[in-house]
Amino acid sequence: MSTFIPGPTYAEMLDPAILPAALRDKAEAARGDELNPANLFNITWRAPDHGIRHVVLPKELTGVKANIVVLVGHFFPSGSHKVGPAYSTLMEGELAGEIEPGKNTTIGPSTGNFGIGVAYVSRLKGYPAIVIMPEGMSAERYQRIRHYGGQLDLTPGSESDVILVLERTQHYLQDPRNKVLAQFELLPNYRFHRYVTGRSALEAAKPYGNGRVALFAAAPGSAGTLAAGDEIKAAFPECLVAALEPRECSTLFNDGRGTHRIEGIGDKMVTLIHNVLTTDYVVLIHDDDCVMGLELLERRQHDIEPFLGLPAGSLECFHGLFGVSGICNILGSIRMARFLNLGPDDNVVTIATDGFDRYPSVLADLERRCGPIPLGVIDKRFDEVFRAGSADDILDVRPQEQKERLFGYKQDVWTNFGYSLSYLEGMKSQSFWDEEFNKITEIDAKLAAARGGIEG
Repeated sequence: MSTFIPGPTYAEMLDPAILPAALRDKAEAARGDELNPANLFNITWRAPDHGIRHVVLPKELTGVKANIVVLVGHFFPSGSHKVGPAYSTLMEGELAGEIEPGKNTTIGPSTGNFGIGVAYVSRLKGYPAIVIMPEGMSAERYQRIRHYGGQLDLTPGSESDVILVLERTQHYLQDPRNKVLAQFELLPNYRFHRYVTGRSALEAAKPYGNGRVALFAAAPGSAGTLAAGDEIKAAFPECLVAALEPRECSTLFNDGRGTHRIEGIGDKMVTLIHNVLTTDYVVLIHDDDCVMGLELLERRQHDIEPFLGLPAGSLECFHGLFGVSGICNILGSIRMARFLNLGPDDNVVTIATDGFDRYPSVLADLERRCGPIPLGVIDKRFDEVFRAGSADDILDVRPQEQKERLFGYKQDVWTNFGYSLSYLEGMKSQSFWDEEFNKITEIDAKLAAARGGIEG
């Protein structure tokens, strides 16, 4: 290709310390200038000190003995780890000669964070971007996409109506200049999370308990994040993976359908890139528990600290780090740790996809619906959210009949979007996923060659 392809390899996203010195210096200098293209080299879970950005929740908060380790996505460029899959999908398209600045427009089907990532990466790499989203998402999401120069195409409904987003995407495919960065179906999303998120999770857990990971819990939107579980299982085969979904839209649990308030998850389908072979449990979480949990941890920290027996200011370090889906992941981790009776040597790893900055309007809606929380019931509300959960909301999907049921859901959706039965059948073997993962070595070599000697 004649067009230079700026951006990091998968290995460099895992560990920017291996970047050529000139690129590493440019990336560090760009951190204060969000629209500087060198920020592509800051797409990583690592902080400037090279440690994985994470927090460990106080056990007074979780009420369980296990260590709950939360990877923090708020500090990625654009404010969410979804920028990683957006970049990876665009980068692989460029390497394949399918996408080129000045010729193509990127299309980002999304319910929010991936669309923000598409708009952001496209801005940095010189593409116009169109983000297709449901019309019922938070105002902050739309504002961020427009801030990056992305155009919005809004479809009817809310989070759980993402199938309409996929249908709208077909319209854009009629023009070959439009290139869809299809997070629900393209494997760069899987590759980024299995390699970068999975290995980052393993490193983050190492200092705690026995250094192993007993459980990885994440809510599937595109199901990309769940791919981290594949890499964790490669290191610790006994690790369990739990997929969390809204009780109001219990598709994986029992083919349920419905509307809910957990933006970024619960999309009424088994996505194409969801490796259901490595999903062990499905857990239902009430959507308003997540919204109320965010209110408690973000705005009522000082009210719940005395109730939990924590010193004043103990929860201040979590200010701004969590969004609604991050609280969903925390609640699912707590409930699974209790269900599995995990002990102090056991580590649970989960993800905070984004931060609070895109949810003030969601908490404003909570107050309109329910009113402010009186101080006298703060302990009751905390217990209802953080100590709730029933074994009836946890489904073991390891039996073969459960795998076949989930494969059936996948087939029902994706044959309608042009995927053959033989391709879908191939996904029933772990070798399919391992072969896709192993393409990273070749992709990284091609990208390094495409960058040429420009690093100096």
